[in-house]
Formats: sequence, C-alpha cells, structure tokens
Amino acid sequence: MVDTDGTLPTTQSTSPNFAGNAGVAPEVAPFASEAEAHDKPKAGLADAKQSVKEGATKVQRQAVDKVYALAGDGKAKAGSALDQVAQLLNDAAGQVDEKLGSQYGQYARSAADSVTSLSGAIKDKDVEELLDDARAFVAKSPAVAIGIAAALGFVLARVVQSGIETREPGDATA
Repeated sequence: MVDTDGTLPTTQSTSPNFAGNAGVAPEVAPFASEAEAHDKPKAGLADAKQSVKEGATKVQRQAVDKVYALAGDGKAKAGSALDQVAQLLNDAAGQVDEKLGSQYGQYARSAADSVTSLSGAIKDKDVEELLDDARAFVAKSPAVAIGIAAALGFVLARVVQSGIETREPGDATA
C-alpha cells in the first residue's frame, strides 16, 4: 500500500504498539483476564434476559387488563340484552294468554322472571366472580359446558354468516 498523503507511520509492524501513546487509542484497555472476558457477555445476556422478561410481564399485564375491560363491557351488554329478552317475553305473555290460554302465558312470565334474575345476577357480580362460576360449572358438568359452547358457537357463526350475506348483495361500493 502506498502512503500518498503522509499520514501512515513509516515503520510497519505486524502488531500495533500503543504503549507510549495513549492518545492514539484511549478506548483500548489492557487485555482482560479470561474470567473477566467470559463474565461480561454473561452479564450482558442476563441483563437482556431480564429486560425481555420485564417487557413480557408488562405486555401480559396490559393484555389481562384489556381482557378484563372487554369482559366488563360484554357483561354490561349481556345484562342489557337479557333485560330486553325478558321484556319481550313479558310482552309476548299477554298474546300467549289470548291465543293459548293463561296457563301458557304464565310459562312465558315465569321464563321472563328467570331471565330477569339471570340478568340481575350477571350485573351484580364482577368479572372475576363470573369466571369463577364458569370454572365451577365446567368442572361440575363438562359435557353440558361443551354442549353450550358448541351451541353458542353455532349461533355466533350463523349470526356472522347472515351479516356477511346481508352485506354482500347490496354493498357494491366496497
């Protein structure tokens, strides 16, 4: 290699010699012992692991908080929906009385009262209590819980599918 601007040293050696010139490379420290050389990467790795663990814990807490907030919203909506169902049953009881007799109207009123009490129970409990009740129910009757989950899944799929089918024919702009 040719030195055209005269900045390279005139003597060439195979290893740099910074012994008397600390200004050339002040960041170069004397060689560390082998134990110190192995401890630094391990300490950095431990710090990185701890940082990742703390970040994951923070994200997990945020996710749990978000799920509880959504569950609270769902609980309120479910309570309102059950109140509406109970009102519909009460309204229908009068028509059932006229068409089928008062005995059958009483069944509709009884169903409305049951739905109203269920709505009140849902509104009165917090999300954690509802989850505990659900866990206890699943532990007590797993077959019934699976059947209910399958039925709810079927109903939900039908609702979503009917919403998609309703939107597709009239939605020419999207």
